[in-house]
This record gives sequence, C-alpha cells and structure tokens, in this order.
Amino acid sequence: MTLRLTITRIAHCAMLLDFGGQVVLTDPWFSEKLGYHPGEPLGVRLADLPKLAAVVISHDHYDNDMDAFSAYGDKDVPIIAESAAAKRARQVGFRRATALDPWKSSIAQTIAVTAVPAKHGVPEVGFVLEACGFTVYFAGDTMLIPELSAIAAKCPRIDVALLPINGLRVLGKQVVMDPNEAAELCARLKPRIAIPTHYAFRGDAIMDGLFLNYFAKSESLPGAFQGAVLRQAPATKVEVLSPGCAYTVGSA
Repeated sequence: MTLRLTITRIAHCAMLLDFGGQVVLTDPWFSEKLGYHPGEPLGVRLADLPKLAAVVISHDHYDNDMDAFSAYGDKDVPIIAESAAAKRARQVGFRRATALDPWKSSIAQTIAVTAVPAKHGVPEVGFVLEACGFTVYFAGDTMLIPELSAIAAKCPRIDVALLPINGLRVLGKQVVMDPNEAAELCARLKPRIAIPTHYAFRGDAIMDGLFLNYFAKSESLPGAFQGAVLRQAPATKVEVLSPGCAYTVGSA
C-alpha cells in the first residue's frame, strides 16, 4: 500500500494534515474581529471539519481563536499546545488539552507530536508531527532563531515544512519570519516540500497605519518565498496552497 499525506490549507496557519485518515488541525482560526483579518476566505468551514485525531496550537493569540473553535463538537479531541493555549482550550470546554514544552512529546492515536522551540510576541512552540512514515514541521508564527537549527539534528528527514513568511513587525519589532528567513530555515532543515503560511493576514486601517508593518504586500509574499528558496535551498520544492486546496505527498 502506498502511504500518503494530504495537506489542506484552511487559511492563515490553519491546516488539515491527513496522515492516512488520522487528521490533525493546526492553529484553528474560524473568526475575525477588528484588527485581526485573515485576509482570505476560509477554505474549510468549522462546521465542515472532519473528525480530528488531534489539534496542535502554537500560541495563545486571537488568530488561534478558542472561543470560536469551542463550537467543534468533540470536546474530547486531544489538544496539544503551548501552555497558555492549553489552559485557554480547557477554559472553553476541551477536556484533553496537554501543554508541551520544547522537546517534550505526546501521542494522539498513532501520531507522535513533539514540541520544538519557537519565538513570537508571546510564548510559543512549534511542532514536529510524525505518522505513517511522514514527518511534518509546523512552525507556527515563529521568527528565525538559532534554536531552530537543532530540529535538523533531531529530525534529519522532514517531508513537509509549514513556514510563516510575512515578516510581521509590531511597533517596529519583528515577530514573524520573512520570506528570506524562511528560505534560510529551509536550507538548514532541508525539507522535501515547503508550504508558506501567515502571509494574507492584515489588521485594519488603524492597526496597519500605527502599529503593524509587513515585509511586503501579501500578494507578493509567496512568490518572494519561492524565489528565496530557489536561491538558498534549491532541493526544496515550494507548494503554495490557496484556501481549500489540498496537496498530497507520496512516500519518498
């Protein structure tokens, strides 16, 4: 039997990772409010989510909106998260929320989930997920930090890396990787495939005018990432997924 991994992009950093029928949701965001706009339509509605084997949440910000996600019916779905995000998940009724520090692991069905270092505007972790012979690195909203190089030593084969690219700055302080930094991380980790995330997000006229800055306009960011990867990590293939689009990865 040929093993396959299918990745479906919902919007922003929300993805469905289907490991042979075991589906993991990353960083759920099914709402918007003043100052927080995904900048793109939802590719999958919350009501249309499949049965989930697990949910991984990198940090406790509004773009991981637990209030909205509390409408998901299975309150026993395993949620594996950064500490504050796990606490928030429990507050809205999820009974199996586990907090992981970097390099700690948990199992959901047959999926091994390991938290890895990350740095953002609030405490954050990334995740490495392993199942069905595939390894996926989900970076959340991280900046490029030296600690990410350790992922390559511990995970010498990464099939797919999901990487944020908009280079978001808040009051001039960078809190998310930009396309060139994400490409540099590809050169370090050597994933077979890289899928960009976190590039359509926008605040609003006030937030963008006074508080937020981006590496470039959202529509140009995926192309900038593709070009940077071609220069810095040519062995990595870049796949840009519009909301609702799925990409299937076969075993190497």
